[in-house]
Amino acid sequence: MDSAALLDLLGNENRRRILRLLARKPCYVTEISEYLGVSPKAVIEHLRKLESAGLIESHTDDQRRKYFHIARNLRLEVNVSPYGFATKSAYPASKSLDMTTCRHLKLDVQYTEENHEPRDLIADLSRLEELENELSMAQRWVQGRMTDVLDRITESVGAGADSRLYADILLAVRSDSHSVIEIANSVDAPPAMVEEVLADLQENGLVRYTTDGWTLAE
Repeated sequence: MDSAALLDLLGNENRRRILRLLARKPCYVTEISEYLGVSPKAVIEHLRKLESAGLIESHTDDQRRKYFHIARNLRLEVNVSPYGFATKSAYPASKSLDMTTCRHLKLDVQYTEENHEPRDLIADLSRLEELENELSMAQRWVQGRMTDVLDRITESVGAGADSRLYADILLAVRSDSHSVIEIANSVDAPPAMVEEVLADLQENGLVRYTTDGWTLAE
């Protein structure tokens, strides 16, 4: 999809909120309507636009209920500077990408203010443009790998439709101890739901509760 059209599509706050919700788990229209606080008719129109853009897809369960979910990974980059405005959309790089071929990724940047000659400045600009392109490719590669790892976490938790929420909560407590309220705010979920997930994760030996709060089990 054209990056300018994608920017227009995501300029709507409710469409962004729908994508945030679907990034956690597949949802049907009524769930999305309650989450947004808008009418089902308005939700259906937002979903139609997102589906037409290829950002989401739908499937029907055994009860003939239609669920919507994120269709694919997509990265949107916006660059604004006094010298230009540019947007670029791209899918994550292939897993087969050899990142060792990117020459600048260690950011061995040597720049001096003493470069005043046009030829030197042009050389600097060329090198920075190469670095910009390689960093963009690296970001796409990282995005793809992160999604792959999250999918594997989700599969290992095995919590069905709520598995992404389980993964989000595990990520929320991975570095420090947190209260239920802090975790709920982090994953944008009701505290009661977070408590249920934490109890289940504790029973399976993945998290533990201490006097400082919830943390990953050792």
